[in-house]
Formats: sequence, structure tokens, C-alpha cells
Amino acid sequence: MDSNDTIAAIATAHGIGSIAIVRVSGSNALPIAEKLSKKRDFKPRFATLATLYDSHDEIIDEAIIIYFKAPHSFTTEDVVEFQCHGGVVVANRILNEVLNLGARLANPGEFSKRAFLGGRIDLTEAEAIAKIIEARSEDAAKILARQLKGELKDFVENIREDLIRILAYTEVNIDYAEEDLPEDMIERIESQLKDIGEKLEKTVEASRRRAGLLEGFKVSIIGKPNAGKSSLLNALLSYERAIVSEIAGTTRDTIEESIKIGTHLARIVDTAGIREAKDEIEKIGIERSIRAIEESDIVIAMFDGSSKASSEDMKIIELLEKYEDKKDIIAVINKCDLKQKFDERLIEKFEPLKISAKKDIKPLVEKMEKILSTYSSTEEILLVSSRQIKAVEEASKAVLDAIEPLSRQELEIFAYHINDAIKAIASITRPMASSELLDKMFGEFCLGK
Repeated sequence: MDSNDTIAAIATAHGIGSIAIVRVSGSNALPIAEKLSKKRDFKPRFATLATLYDSHDEIIDEAIIIYFKAPHSFTTEDVVEFQCHGGVVVANRILNEVLNLGARLANPGEFSKRAFLGGRIDLTEAEAIAKIIEARSEDAAKILARQLKGELKDFVENIREDLIRILAYTEVNIDYAEEDLPEDMIERIESQLKDIGEKLEKTVEASRRRAGLLEGFKVSIIGKPNAGKSSLLNALLSYERAIVSEIAGTTRDTIEESIKIGTHLARIVDTAGIREAKDEIEKIGIERSIRAIEESDIVIAMFDGSSKASSEDMKIIELLEKYEDKKDIIAVINKCDLKQKFDERLIEKFEPLKISAKKDIKPLVEKMEKILSTYSSTEEILLVSSRQIKAVEEASKAVLDAIEPLSRQELEIFAYHINDAIKAIASITRPMASSELLDKMFGEFCLGK
């Protein structure tokens, strides 16, 4: 990182607002602030009210300037923040003057990248910063706040230390041992490795299961044509997103929308009706419906209470039985305000709810919120990116691969696998990565961060 390279960007969202922030980082940050304000002796971490001038000595704005002296800043460099009046003009004028005075426009994520390279944050904290900006639920914000405080970093460090301890003992025996390892020692190391492997697998499984805390839980609505799926979607959204008609099969594809259920974000998918396909387009819609079930956290199965169970209903019941151990299923008998003909004994094992999608869906919303609350435990470690999940999976595999050569006392092969595990788990916090890889990772951040 070139210490003479000073970067700048607007750190607040574009648009009209009361305050906008222009952030400058690098060795030239303070001299630029002094030239713009015609002031000297900025006290670190104190707010200074100053008038800012352009190169023609015309007033740009009256702003607050805060100077963070290196290394006590986010990037570990000298940082200056200009807090000016919001809007689309003033902040851009300040930024243009900063660029004219020798700074360059920061790339997306470059401030966070410099914080990482300067040792201020590790990659778990950097990824938490990126995710917390996009957080769309309270649960996500809570989890990411804990990761910002180093929870995942501590988890990784503890696993890494345990593996290094095991590896160090093994390396000593490779170099100096004249006899085989004691049997009880092998058993103890095996036991430790199994515990580590189980912990890693549990973390991956929990992270996949609770990914909806960050992205929104996926809820699919399935049922035969004209069972009321689109009416339910419209009721959940409180507006007519889906076309509702008495013609069976009006929804020919999947429709997805996001809503808040309590404190949780849910992505509701209204699927095409499940029935024998009459044309290729309808067949594709039905295939997508089945795929939506497989990808969902919760499945809402709707049955028309005003008609007898059909072959399509029986096909849906078969699907529910197929996925009942894998998915949270809510069976719903719709149109309860009409004369009931559906035999609810067919789905009694699913404890069906009776509703009218056009009049009252409160019991269903309450059931959904109850289920979503079971996902929202924030006590477990949560991996927040596919990169983190892949790293833990690789570490887990390497740990389990090491057990067999250990049992045969093939210590060189055992040490090779343990080294792989250490490298994989350590990559979560601070990998030995090329600058190109870091550019790609931090380039997904927003500008000014």
C-alpha cells in the first residue's frame, strides 16, 4: 500500500438529506483539510467547525471537520471526514476540490481494504461490515454486530490453536520418536479431532439452516390450481401482486415477494398449481414449483375446503410426506367461509389451519412467526458468506481425512492433512491471498466504505 496514495469518496448515500460525509484517507488527508478550510492545528478526534473554500476562494459550505491521526483511525492512516450539508451538490463540490488537491477517487471497498491491510480488521469483520449495511432484519443485525466484535474470529482462532497444538506434537514425534506412539495418545488425538470435526460440521449445518436470517427465509405456497394461493399472497402483501381469477392455472410461473413477519424477513413464493401438465410452459412452471419446495425453509400447502380432495391434492400430500422430515410444513384448508367438502383427515398429521385467504389469515401469520422464531436463535456461530462456509467445509474434511493415517501411525500424511485444515480455517480471518483476490472481495463493498 502506497503511503503517499490518498483516497477520497462520499461515504453517505446519494440523495437529499441533512448531512453528507466526504471521507479522505492517506498521508495527504490533513494538508488537504488545511487547504480547504484555511485552518491549522486540527486536534485529533475533535469536531472543528470551518468554512470550506474552493480553488477560487469561493465558499463551498460551512462544515464540521474531524481529523483521525494515524494509526488511530479505521484505515490506520490519517483520515479526515468533512460533514457537510446534505444534497447532491455540496458533497460533490467538496469531493471535486479534494481530488483537485491530489487525492484520487477511492475504489469500492478500498477504505475497508486498507483497514484490513493495516491490521485494523480481519476478513470476518470486513465481511460483517459489508453485510450489516445490507441487513434487512433485526436478527441479521444482531448476529453481524457480534461478528464485528470478533465472535467468529475467536472461534476460528480457538480451532486453529487446537490444530497447531496437535500438529506440533506430531512434528516432534516425526523428527525424534524412535518408537510408535502410545495407543492411548493416538486415541486422545483421535477424540480431539472428532470433536473439532463435529464442531465444524455443526457450524456449517447451522449456517446453511439459518441463512435466511441474513437473506430472508424462503416460504413457498403450493397447492392445486384455484386453491387460493394467489389470494393468500395478495393478503400477505396487502395488495394485488398476483392475478386472482376463477380460472384454474392462472399462475403459470413462480412469483416471489419479500415481507416482514414479526421481526423476520420472509421471501414468499407463490408457485404454479401442481397438476398434470397440458403444455410445455405449464410443465416448466410445475417443475419450478417442486424446486421451490426443495429450496424453501417453510412450505405452506393449501387445500380448497369447498371441494373434495382431487388427484392433485393427493399428489401434494405425497410431496408433504416426502419432505415432512426436511421442511417446516404448514397445511392450510382455505375457503373455510364456504360449505366444507374437503376431508381434513387426509392431512390431520400436519395439524391443518382453517382460514379464508380473502377474509382472515391471522392464524397463518401467527403460525409462520412462531416457526421463524425457532430459526432466530443467535447463540450459535453463523457463517455469513459462501467463502466462510467453503473454508470451514474444507477444514472439516481435512480433519476427518487425518484420522485414518493417524490410526496407522503414518505421521507425515497425518501432518499433511492437519496443515491443510489449519490453512483452510485460517483463511476465514486472514488468508495468504493475492492482491487480485483481495480486490475482488473488497470490490463488492459500497463506494466510500
